[in-house]
Amino acid sequence: MGPGHVTYATVMCAGMAAWTAVRREQARRRARLLFADGAPEPSRLRAHWSAMSVFLRERREWLCVPLAVLLAVLGESALPLAAGAVAVPLMRRWLRVRSRRRERERASDAVMTLCGAVVGELRAGREPGQALLVAARESAVALGGAEAAVLAAARFGGDVPGALRQAADGPGREGLAGVAACWRVAVDGGAGLVAGLDRLEGALRADRRRREELRAQLAGAWSTVVVLALLPVAGLGLGAALGADPLRVLLHSPGGLACLTAGGLLETAGLLWARRIVRAGEAA
Repeated sequence: MGPGHVTYATVMCAGMAAWTAVRREQARRRARLLFADGAPEPSRLRAHWSAMSVFLRERREWLCVPLAVLLAVLGESALPLAAGAVAVPLMRRWLRVRSRRRERERASDAVMTLCGAVVGELRAGREPGQALLVAARESAVALGGAEAAVLAAARFGGDVPGALRQAADGPGREGLAGVAACWRVAVDGGAGLVAGLDRLEGALRADRRRREELRAQLAGAWSTVVVLALLPVAGLGLGAALGADPLRVLLHSPGGLACLTAGGLLETAGLLWARRIVRAGEAA
């Protein structure tokens, strides 16, 4: 028995086990409905569905596994399973990097919103501490883990600039250092806090506008990278449509394995090079 038959038998056994587990759970539910007094609990079903949705959102890298199993069955080889095992941590790392970048941008926008809210409250006649307390309710994300320290300092007359500088250590919250500087100047020198925060909000808004313009300019480059990355997949689909059986050639012949290895290395090098070019444009 070849490795392809072993893989196919393994997948079939796993499918049968999953089908048996589902049928057994359905039988248990029918028994509870027949012998228990009452209707099914929709809240429990909704809770299970919600938990599954949260798991899929937080563990999207595991979606590589079903794709690897499908390719292993179609190609009758265990190589796609090994590739799927390697792809899971790489996908997890990429998702984490993207999530951190989004959190950084969200925090930066929240700091800008906080500055605008404080300015609005100060112009409405509130004291600086009260204005910060009211504005923090609208944009609590801006303060991050130091929210309690900042609010306590604002409520009880503590060192608000020091608490703000501590909060500025978080990613995307560098603008809070400017808020702390404006606060310190206004307290020590009697300068207008409204004018300083207004200028800081304008600078943060201009920075966000530059990020959006840069993202729009690089959208075409990223689209080109995605298209080039998907071309080999399109080639495999075209070959399968023509009846060439490219998976069998790639996974069960020495020449196919050599082409698969060389193509994978070239694909990886091309993606890394394109990513470097785009990152250089972002840095510039």
